[in-house]
Amino acid sequence: MSLVEGLRSPYTPLRRFLDRELSAGPKALRDSYRAQHRSDRILLPPPGVGTEAGTVGTAIDQRLRLAFTAAAPVDGASLIGIELTGQIGSRGAGLRMRSVGNELAVRLAETVHRLDLDNRALPVDRGQDEEADLARMLIAAAWYQVLARTAIGFAYTPLAAAALEDSDAFTLTRLLQLPHNDLVADVTAQLHQAAHGPLEALRARTRPKDCVGGPTFAGSQLTADADIVVDGLLFDFKSARRPLAEMSQRTAWQLTGYLLLDAADQYRIDAVGLYLTRSGVLASWPVDDFLALLGACRRDLTELRGTFAELLTGCHGQAHTRYFATDEEADRVRQLLQRLAPVAGPGCCPICTQPLPETTASHRTFCTARCRQRAQTLRRRGLLPGGPTPLLPAPRKEHLDLPNDAQTASITARISR
Repeated sequence: MSLVEGLRSPYTPLRRFLDRELSAGPKALRDSYRAQHRSDRILLPPPGVGTEAGTVGTAIDQRLRLAFTAAAPVDGASLIGIELTGQIGSRGAGLRMRSVGNELAVRLAETVHRLDLDNRALPVDRGQDEEADLARMLIAAAWYQVLARTAIGFAYTPLAAAALEDSDAFTLTRLLQLPHNDLVADVTAQLHQAAHGPLEALRARTRPKDCVGGPTFAGSQLTADADIVVDGLLFDFKSARRPLAEMSQRTAWQLTGYLLLDAADQYRIDAVGLYLTRSGVLASWPVDDFLALLGACRRDLTELRGTFAELLTGCHGQAHTRYFATDEEADRVRQLLQRLAPVAGPGCCPICTQPLPETTASHRTFCTARCRQRAQTLRRRGLLPGGPTPLLPAPRKEHLDLPNDAQTASITARISR
């Protein structure tokens, strides 16, 4: 069960829960984010990046993590992808990809340790040639990582294309020749920018043991891959070319999901944020301010985490899905959502559940104009009493979200060529 997958549709139990709890919506947080994002210099990707922008994003994310902690020199998703390639195709192509991937992992780990990337006595970046070689390895590792997320996407990576075309000629040397020079230049340019800004200052005042790259959340039924926690600050790296648009509702809800998944307070998160790799801006908020901007003032953090855990447990691993196999399952989840709904007491605002201000002019239903406006949206979505009956969860439609026969045949043929 994936946090990202559960946020895609407004009708999953996960989204319905967060939409209701984060009653102010993302606007106030977005305004605060834009006020912090004061930068006129944005690094645009070179022409050769094209559709590989996501690959560059994955590579620079990992490179920046390694500047804080080299405890995991090869990303876990890349290792999973390397292992999965051994199950692909015929004529030895899959086994060859796995063998080359293992060589890549060994060389990448050796390089990370040799360059001592998380040493605070050294700068964030190394020499140009060293960074270019490292960027090529991280880009290749990012292609393997695609397979851990989607087999369809992996089939169209340069890595898969080269290996399937001629598996005998597919070596580590050949793999590291595949990244276009513009991909390499894009990764190194974003790294050099990070070496002279707020990320450098954050790194300088922390130690490697204070940092966790790719934190996971023990005991959770929901998989999530946050980018890094640095001495209590949890933040994601974003490499989009339009950074002002990055604080979307999905991003805000994703950061909240990470915060709630740390139910045991393992990482002692006291602030959350984003680092924009193309503009060099670090935007962050103390946890209390972050939740207040989103309207999560009905419960304190401990209670909210407990309620979130109860939702995930009650959904039996299906909090991320829009469809359920039977009407009985759908009814059970509807009842669970109703039971977990926050209740406003007498004299409290039905949106934030905070006490209404005293007034002699008239009886007030909402504490602020923002809560009044937000009520219309929540009621329309069936998240407040008096709105329409919630549309979901609904019985599963077996044909939805599955590739048709022609798509399946095409994918199988490409992978098994």
